[in-house]
Amino acid sequence: MSNAEKLGFDPKRLARVGARIEADIAANRYDGAALCVARKGQTVLREIRGYADRAADRRLDDNDVFVSFSVGKQFSNVLVLNRIERGDLHLYMQVGDIIPEFAGRGLRQMSLFHLLTHTSGIMGAIPSVPAEILISTEKLTAWLAGKRPDSMPGERVNYSIIAAHSVMAEMVRRVDGGKRSYTQIMREDLFEPLGMRNTCLGGREDLLARACPVVARYDTPGMFAPEEVLGIGHVLGIPGAEIPAGGYLTTIDDLHRFATMLGNGGEIDGVRMLSPRTIDYCTQNFTGEKPNILFDYAKDTRGWEPWPASIGIGFFMRGVGIQPGPMSNLSSPRTFCGWGAGSTCFWIDPELDLTFSFLSTGLMEETYHIERVQRLADLVVTSLVE
Repeated sequence: MSNAEKLGFDPKRLARVGARIEADIAANRYDGAALCVARKGQTVLREIRGYADRAADRRLDDNDVFVSFSVGKQFSNVLVLNRIERGDLHLYMQVGDIIPEFAGRGLRQMSLFHLLTHTSGIMGAIPSVPAEILISTEKLTAWLAGKRPDSMPGERVNYSIIAAHSVMAEMVRRVDGGKRSYTQIMREDLFEPLGMRNTCLGGREDLLARACPVVARYDTPGMFAPEEVLGIGHVLGIPGAEIPAGGYLTTIDDLHRFATMLGNGGEIDGVRMLSPRTIDYCTQNFTGEKPNILFDYAKDTRGWEPWPASIGIGFFMRGVGIQPGPMSNLSSPRTFCGWGAGSTCFWIDPELDLTFSFLSTGLMEETYHIERVQRLADLVVTSLVE
């Protein structure tokens, strides 16, 4: 009996996952994918399919490195939650308590809770600033302190692509004493303790050498123009680049290790990053029925009606109802996740004790990406027969 069977899966049904990925790659929908599924902490499916670099005919390998895109937000969010557990920050804390420059209308009322739930009103779009500002948490935060928010805190859900996480990173850096860079804090306080040896913020020479090129496989209108996502790949090559919202490099094993830690109540191999209470509390829908206005464009491009954003404190929630998203509509309501532009995703179903990690090459337009991973999630969840 296979490990998958012992853990309640039908192997023939589970094989549909790899077949679907292979068919999509053959149809040029994207180039390659690395996927890992585990139940009760034990791996039941591992797929490494397709290309790291299709143009160079380079096949994808276990050790290949991917740009995280916004799945990296959850790396930053976990560090922020860890600082709350240490007593350095708290959810109701206003940004201005740590960064006095945040004193103008809307900025003064902005709290850490607002930033973590994408309800702060801070700039949603990618800031139109020179690269040297965009890749510096300190400089970008200073620039944002002089800008009026898009809306007042708490008014609406407007996913912040880069700005919110740069501000949170600067908050962490300041309460840390200002002697370490945010990159150093992430490495020493999150990645090294968790054994994520192949993950870093910004570029690292050994990881850049193994990195899959960022290539867009779409040219239709969408959330991002292809050149915008390609730009993230370019800036990671700039020494000292810090984009806490998504400028990380990682591997499938490291991403899955991170997801496993969350699924295990904040601990892995004797290292506790978060309390189970923190994860349980934060994985609730704190945005109610409000839609995420970032997806307003999908009504015109895909005919999708607005749906609840269902955002927790630092995570996206499955919730209830039939709707688009990177999690299966057949999974448990308390399933939570993170995902990144056109390419990355992880989710954890605590009721089924099921963990899913996914990285891919050849970026898809965002709505097609979440549709892709939702279909894969459906295949995984419906492979469980007991």
